Amino acid sequence: MAIPDNEIDLTRYIEHSLLHPAATVEQIKHYCKEADQWRFPAVCVYPTAVRIAEELLHNRPTKVCTVIGFPSGAHTAEMKLYEAQEAVDNGAAELDMVINLGNIKMGDTDAVYQEVAQICDMAGVPVKTILETSLLTQDEVCLAAEICMDAGASYLKTSTGWFGGATIADVELLAQITKGRIGIKAAGGIKTAAQAIALVQAGATRLGTSRGAQIMQERESTGS
Repeated sequence: MAIPDNEIDLTRYIEHSLLHPAATVEQIKHYCKEADQWRFPAVCVYPTAVRIAEELLHNRPTKVCTVIGFPSGAHTAEMKLYEAQEAVDNGAAELDMVINLGNIKMGDTDAVYQEVAQICDMAGVPVKTILETSLLTQDEVCLAAEICMDAGASYLKTSTGWFGGATIADVELLAQITKGRIGIKAAGGIKTAAQAIALVQAGATRLGTSRGAQIMQERESTGS
C-alpha cells in the first residue's frame, strides 16, 4: 500500500546534489547551507568538493556523499578503488559508484562483483551502486541489482542523470528485487514535489536531486 502524500516527510529522503562540472566553491557552500537548513540526510558533490563540504558540515546531521567512476562507470576497478579511498580519507560518509555497464552487457558478472565488493570492503561507509537503468534491459537491471546486493552495496541507485532520469517503473522494479533488504535511491530529473512523492510511494528510500530546496519550498507553499 502506498504511503499517503501527507505522511511523507521529504526532508528525510532528499540528497541535495550539486554535480554540475562547472560548480564553484560558492555554489558548493550554498548547497551545503541549504542541506543543513532542511536537515537533508546528505549533500552529494564531486570528489574535489568533499573536503570543503565536510568542513562545512562537520558534526552536522547532513552527511557528505560523493560520486565514484562518475558518470560513465568505464574506469578501471583500480582507479575506482583509489578514488573511493581518497574520498573517504577526505571525509566522504557515503559513496555513489557507477558500475561497469559494459561488463553487465557482456555478462562478466565476476568483474562487476569484484569491483563492487572491493570498494564496499575498503570504504567502511554506505556504497550506493548506480545501475544507469535507462541503458540496461530489464533483465540486465535485475542481474546488476542482484550482483550489487551480493557484493555488499547499501543502496541501488537508478541513474546518474546524464543518460536519463529515474522513473516510477525503475523504482518499482528495484523494490521488487530488493524486497526491503537494502535501500533504493532514485535520481535524475526529479524537479517537483509531486515527482518526489510518487517515487517514494513507489519504493525509493533516497532521492537525489539538485532541486531539494525548491522542492521543499513548493511542498510548504502547498501545505501538503
